[in-house]
Amino acid sequence: MLLSLVLHTYSMRYLVPAAVMMGAAPTYVLAWGAWRLLSALLPARLYREVDDRLYTLYQSMVLFFFENYAGVQVIIYGDLPKNKENILYLSNHQCTVDWIIADMLAMRQNAIGHVRYVLKDGLKWLPLYGWYFSQHGGVYVKRSAKFNEKEMRAKLQAHVKAKIPMYLVIFPEGTRYNPEIPKVIADSQSFAEKEGLTVLKHVLTPRVKATHVAIDTMKDYLDAIYDVTVAYEGTVDHKGQRKVAPSMTEFLCQECPRVHIFIERIELKDIPEEQMYMRRWLHERFEIKDKLLIEFYDAKDSKRRNKFPGKGVHSKLSLKKTLPSLLFLGGLTAGMLLTESGRKLYVKTWIYGTLIGCLWVSIKP
Repeated sequence: MLLSLVLHTYSMRYLVPAAVMMGAAPTYVLAWGAWRLLSALLPARLYREVDDRLYTLYQSMVLFFFENYAGVQVIIYGDLPKNKENILYLSNHQCTVDWIIADMLAMRQNAIGHVRYVLKDGLKWLPLYGWYFSQHGGVYVKRSAKFNEKEMRAKLQAHVKAKIPMYLVIFPEGTRYNPEIPKVIADSQSFAEKEGLTVLKHVLTPRVKATHVAIDTMKDYLDAIYDVTVAYEGTVDHKGQRKVAPSMTEFLCQECPRVHIFIERIELKDIPEEQMYMRRWLHERFEIKDKLLIEFYDAKDSKRRNKFPGKGVHSKLSLKKTLPSLLFLGGLTAGMLLTESGRKLYVKTWIYGTLIGCLWVSIKP
């Protein structure tokens, strides 16, 4: 019985980080909301600078759990600049942890406060987070025929006009590559074949609309494109078949030993401007990703598997960059929950913050 209890407790080891990250959300929203009100009469640039610092604070805490707590080894290949840049981040998409990978790279450039996401429209209804991501510069988009180009372009133009630092993350596949949902993969491959495009094995056929709008709108503002390919080690079964990538829960349970990240920095001048030609360019980039992943997962020489070509650098994130944020936000949240009035405010923030957020995103793009 004792052994069963120990095993059960061990299997639930994601609960502590999940509770801390979710539990700190009302504290964070209260702090941000207070600053939003206080800065109403101040220059917009000052509001954004502090907002970026607040975002850095929260995401640094998140990275404590996804790197230091989980004990994952992050191995980086290619050319990740040390300095901050205004960039568009294009990556393959296979699980929810992919969002955290973007934070990992931005953190190593001291640019994590600049991260903005292009998100599926349905995510705007997330309690507290959905509203805040929009306020922080995130862009919600609908798929296919419902995609609103004018709306996305207007928001990005506003960012450029305000000179907002940009680390814009896009997953051009539009949905996750999941071996457990073969129909999605088959439909993607069938579409590529029908359009005369190369059929891809380990990634889905990319969609160009959001990428084209982003590049076309910000071409004079962006410094570069980061073409990122991510592979999670241990996602192949004993028969050599690709398995589903780790979920956030599995990742926090320390079930992913190593993450491999291949980065190629691309100059804007090397990207065609017209959507028709950009579509071909984007597919060619995903062909390169596919070849990298075929080598990673399927190389005939076993010594070449589980790594990308070239020299991989083990990149460890220092506790100095993450632990202070955890202690600060955790301490604030704990302090609030220790008093009756604090607990009432905490609960009201969850309830009313969620209701106000849902109302806001329903009337604002």
